[in-house]
Amino acid sequence: MQLKDSKHMFHFMNRLPLETRVQILSMLVEGSSMRAVSRVAGVSINTVTKLLVDAGEACEAFHDKTVRNVAAKRVQCDEIWSFVGSKAKNTSFEKKRSGEAGDVWTWTALDSDSKMILNWTVGDRSGATAKVFMGGVADRLAGRVQLTTDGHKAYLLAVDKAFGADVDYAMLDKIYGESAERGPARRYSPAVCLGAQKKAIEGNPDPAHISTSHVERQNLTMRMSMRRFTRLTNGFSKKVDNHLNALALYFVYYNFCRIHKTLRVTPAMAAGITDELMDMGHIVRLIDQAEEAPKKRGPYKKSAKTVDA
Repeated sequence: MQLKDSKHMFHFMNRLPLETRVQILSMLVEGSSMRAVSRVAGVSINTVTKLLVDAGEACEAFHDKTVRNVAAKRVQCDEIWSFVGSKAKNTSFEKKRSGEAGDVWTWTALDSDSKMILNWTVGDRSGATAKVFMGGVADRLAGRVQLTTDGHKAYLLAVDKAFGADVDYAMLDKIYGESAERGPARRYSPAVCLGAQKKAIEGNPDPAHISTSHVERQNLTMRMSMRRFTRLTNGFSKKVDNHLNALALYFVYYNFCRIHKTLRVTPAMAAGITDELMDMGHIVRLIDQAEEAPKKRGPYKKSAKTVDA
């Protein structure tokens, strides 16, 4: 018993000061790379990584528990591309199949009124991922909503399975054409949007609110806030787990800590989830609470020498 207490005290004595942990996590959600954070904070890259992992796990659990029964009226969904390790065209079949490297898509659902991120899922762009994502969206809502997605066909079955007829669902199908730019500049130019078609799929969606502009603007905020989403850099994610943890940290920070300029409160406050303005110190305390919570003992594992009779 004394040995356990000593280890517990040793762990707390070697914990980084609160100010340093707040600085590290704040830089991670304000566009700094892991190496940049390590240099500025004067800590090792392993320390930054460990704190990111702890924060990601604590934030994911907090979001899952807290963001429930949201009284949203209008929800917009979209997917944003990034990659882990290497882009799909430069990744071996084995690594793609195992999910170790290649293209990854982050699916997000945003409450159009409060600007709160309700749910996110990381995976490929398949129908299977769409079903997991939409199931999570439905689980977090208190009632019927008007839902808008882009024209990605995977949404059709996913929305039907998650909501059935209890939704006013529309697709905004954008029509793209080639950029007028020529030469090297064209390589980095996005396709030009020539127009958009509004399609009512289920229920009675209001045409005036068939839009994905709010969630697309949130995609830009993500790219600006996380270095691993910024194009044409070497700050991309090297491991899938770190990618997931960075997203969990960012979304809790965005929902609960960052004051929206238009709303003048955080998205979570606007959505009625909380009346408290959180800061990065609250997230550090979530990490500490997770570490202090008693861990469940796992199942008995046989040693290599044990054989069945």
